Amino acid sequence: MADSYFPHWRKQPSAAEGRVVNTDERLAWPQMFAMGIQHVVAMFGSTVLAPLLMGFDPNLCIFMSGIGTLLFFVVVGGRVPSYLGSSFAFIGLVIAVTGYGGHGPNLNIPVALGGIIACGVVYAIIGLIVSAVGTQWIETLMPPLVTGAIVCVIGLNLAPIAVKGVSGSNFDSWMALVTVLCVAAVAVFARGMLQRLLILVGLLAAYVIYAIVTNGLGMGKPIDFSIVANAAWFGMPHFTAPVFNAQAMTLLAPIAVILVAENLGHIKAVSAMTGQNLDRYVGRAFLGDGLATIVSGFSGGTGVTTYAENIGVMAVTKIYSTLVFVIAAAIALVLGFSPKFGAVIQTIPGPVLGGVSIVVFGLIAVTGARIWVVNKVDFSDNRNLIVAAVTLVLGAGDFSLKLGGFALGGIGTASFGAIILYALLRRKPAQQPAV
Repeated sequence: MADSYFPHWRKQPSAAEGRVVNTDERLAWPQMFAMGIQHVVAMFGSTVLAPLLMGFDPNLCIFMSGIGTLLFFVVVGGRVPSYLGSSFAFIGLVIAVTGYGGHGPNLNIPVALGGIIACGVVYAIIGLIVSAVGTQWIETLMPPLVTGAIVCVIGLNLAPIAVKGVSGSNFDSWMALVTVLCVAAVAVFARGMLQRLLILVGLLAAYVIYAIVTNGLGMGKPIDFSIVANAAWFGMPHFTAPVFNAQAMTLLAPIAVILVAENLGHIKAVSAMTGQNLDRYVGRAFLGDGLATIVSGFSGGTGVTTYAENIGVMAVTKIYSTLVFVIAAAIALVLGFSPKFGAVIQTIPGPVLGGVSIVVFGLIAVTGARIWVVNKVDFSDNRNLIVAAVTLVLGAGDFSLKLGGFALGGIGTASFGAIILYALLRRKPAQQPAV
């Protein structure tokens, strides 16, 4: 009901025959639990992969994704269906500020955590401003041209990291390509939910092939399963305290702009799918996401964001009940308390992880281009052409700027560059057609 903070979820008899289950409705609890598991599985490929690429503890990050999702649910009053998982927008800059080599634990995580918290604070402040004055100013500053360019830049900026990670040996490079083929095969030839889980299923297939080739045939570095056997079934997550370094904070804080673009796109997509206008919850969604990032940073986790994978699950199932995400968050919390689950994740071979990274980073870049296509961005307009061209090169080339103690990495420079350049060029009067 409109006069209550949380919805009064009405029970629907079933989701058969394409019946839509809206945000303020629910199914029978066994069906809701199954949907919760499906959402957790859908986000595995991304929210587990991102921590591994930055050297974070995946167990803790899964745990914090559950905490963040519950916090988001409370802040938006259960009105916006969303799962918060580790954001790929942080990868390049976290690696830059920590000097992470790409394998094993990241020993400089505390420095990154301070920057993640700074980003969360900026993000939460933006949420408060939007709650007070509305979203029009954001949509003016960040139209589809700009948001598409920013999303595209994330993938292009991370591309060298993925390629470098699989270039250690000829065997690693070939196994990375095998992984790419596995993911591609699932994406093209699988059907239904199996196709929606292309990253997870493709990774599992490549994992099995790698184990056969190395552990079975003696080629390459074998997988060490002893860490799984020695890990306990249940245990507390390993929390890490942040260190507040000014340079790291100034580098990571601008990522809030990217998270704003991601979250705004998520809410617009859900609004279109459900036929409900969720614009009035945008400010609270930003605030919830920002607070979740702050809490995650103080605990030793990554920055978090909404997930396209979960939008895909909702689009396929037509089940938008926000209670599903409470169940998904609870499942993530349980997994966070299992060191054995974390040990299994740690056995993923570097070449397999690198191959998946190539696909994921490429998909991020293409998603940016898809935003342009869906919104029919006109590249015959020189303003649009220049903004997109400059943004892509700044991001892909990792162009950095330093102003005194303030520094911007490639993603930050490209993001702010796109916003500023678009604002400057849109003031130029349109040329009159020749007669």
